[in-house]
Amino acid sequence: MTALYVLDVPENTTVAKVAAESGATVGKVGPYFEITADGPIVIDRRATGCRHAVWYSCVAGVADGKIVQHDKNALQVDPA
Repeated sequence: MTALYVLDVPENTTVAKVAAESGATVGKVGPYFEITADGPIVIDRRATGCRHAVWYSCVAGVADGKIVQHDKNALQVDPA
């Protein structure tokens, strides 16, 4: 299972919300949102409403996967 960790701060709550709406499971581990999925995790930046600076700094960590896209359009984490 692929996991993406995002710090739970007001600027990042929409990232977790959009991930959940796209089929990923969102939980909490300490001060982080843990976004997990059996397949790829894909989050549309425009759906989050994040400014570019927030968008590019939202990733705190990845487990059992690798970031294959993180640009102005989307963030995608594929299983390792």
